[in-house]
Amino acid sequence: MRFQLLGPLSIAHGLETVVLKPSKPTSLLAALLLHPGTVVSTTYLLRAVWDEEPPATARAALQTCVLRLRRLFAKYGISATTIEAVPGGYRMHNDTETLDLVLFRALTAAAGSATGPGEELYRLREALSLWHGQPLANVASRMLQQDAVPALEQERLRVLERVCDLELAAGNCHQVLVDLYESARRHPVRERFTEQLIEALYRTGRQAEALAEYRTVRDRLRDELGIDPGAGLRRLELAILRSEDLAPAPPPRPARPLTTGAELPEPSAAVRAGVPNRPVRAVPPVPAFAGRESDRGAMAERLTCADGPRLVVVSGAPGIGKSALARQTAHETQGAFPGGVFSIQLDRPDGTALPVEEAARLLPEAGAGADPGAGAGPGAGAGRRLIVLDGAAGAWQVLPLLTATGDASVLVTSRRGLAAVVATHGGAVHRLDVLRPAEAYALLAGLVGERRIAAEPAAARELASVCGHFPLALRIAAGRLLTRPALSVADCAAWLAEDPPARLALAEDARLSVPEVFGQALDALPPELREAFLRLGALAAGADASAGESESVLEQLVDTGLLEDGPPGPYRLHDFLRIYARWRVRTHETTAATAATAATATAPH
Repeated sequence: MRFQLLGPLSIAHGLETVVLKPSKPTSLLAALLLHPGTVVSTTYLLRAVWDEEPPATARAALQTCVLRLRRLFAKYGISATTIEAVPGGYRMHNDTETLDLVLFRALTAAAGSATGPGEELYRLREALSLWHGQPLANVASRMLQQDAVPALEQERLRVLERVCDLELAAGNCHQVLVDLYESARRHPVRERFTEQLIEALYRTGRQAEALAEYRTVRDRLRDELGIDPGAGLRRLELAILRSEDLAPAPPPRPARPLTTGAELPEPSAAVRAGVPNRPVRAVPPVPAFAGRESDRGAMAERLTCADGPRLVVVSGAPGIGKSALARQTAHETQGAFPGGVFSIQLDRPDGTALPVEEAARLLPEAGAGADPGAGAGPGAGAGRRLIVLDGAAGAWQVLPLLTATGDASVLVTSRRGLAAVVATHGGAVHRLDVLRPAEAYALLAGLVGERRIAAEPAAARELASVCGHFPLALRIAAGRLLTRPALSVADCAAWLAEDPPARLALAEDARLSVPEVFGQALDALPPELREAFLRLGALAAGADASAGESESVLEQLVDTGLLEDGPPGPYRLHDFLRIYARWRVRTHETTAATAATAATATAPH
């Protein structure tokens, strides 16, 4: 194993393990290793190395850090090509032989397909043996410590929970007590460890200790969180009071992978190219989807109508929830499409548009994915398909594709309104606004858990307000709460409120980052529109956005999803986009001022 990050970040060299010193190259290496085989964007790497204050020369300094890592690799016999420079960022190719995180996830995935509990337990114990302390303990990056480390720890805890379940099912209650005492004490709000500890104590004849453990946990939950223990703990207490026999039973396999990065089957060529085109036999619902009832009903009616254009365009600001609404609608209407549901991503991960020719090759052929039992012919609904075109850059990309979709129903998402598309093909446009406060609250409750949100309803509403009621921002905030079980909703809201645009970002995925998503949308604009948007952000909330800008510029901003409404009413800028615009101006001005100061200091006198 050449690289180890399930503990202090280190490099193995023969029998020697070299623990790296905290430094910017060490933070860079950690950020790359956390995403093995994946292109890590330069923007993400800059944040990982310099946190929220990259210098004006950060991109050049990042290249210097890469060179320093390559020199370090050479010292230990590692090829310099291990770090690969690619358009938009860097990539490290690692496998089970070179990175302990990849091996951990591979062993966990193999355990999921084991032939019996004995083999599964062996694999999971082998996976846990790869951990040797606090992950990335020698990495100075605050961003990685706040986001990546808790996520890694969650992966380990899910595996440990499963191991303890298997040990209890095998009757090894005495052997597993040491693990459970430590885990329950270290993670007091993770109730499953407490359930397992109480069960193990009871089944080893220590009924009084089991009940005392339950009451300690119950009192702590009431005092610190104002909630009662979950249903599992309450049922366990009742079983102990009734002296019921808790005979071991084979634990059911977990409904989801134990690790978030478990190895998956070899993807298709289109997916490897970053352009998934998949016929979906059973479209799953969007996790914790909330609200948009009227939109969903009208979209379903249009897509499944017997006559008329079955075309729906979902448009709106970046991060407003267009793709989620499209996926949820596809889930709810899939029964009306015996020919299958197909999804084509029209933009790449870096935000660039897919060429029309390439997208056309991904369109399903007539009959692709059809249910053989659905029959054929002109009967209503026979072989009907739904094609989802997600992330369209504009009408220029969609119009050529519509001619090749035949009689399929088509659902398009785009920041743009695509007026030229519906003007020539008919259909309906759903321009999304932010979620209503009740919908935003419901989304947080569905993601984080009803009990945790209900314990702090006022704080949850404040958190939704800090997120501007944008679904993207709400999901990011929920991700932060889920990876920090001890973090209160109020503290999370207060911390995010200090700098929402910068702090609403998850390290694992650039698509879950307000600066990345909003920045991609803004950077795609011509300079004059970008500058106009930033000027509008300086206006007071509620001010008429038309002051000082030409109607042509304002209409173009409406079309890009960054401005709302317009004649006959006033133009309007979402408050959250206004906050982002001011943050963007502030951070860019700081960078420019730093660069000017550096240039003055180095100029000859």
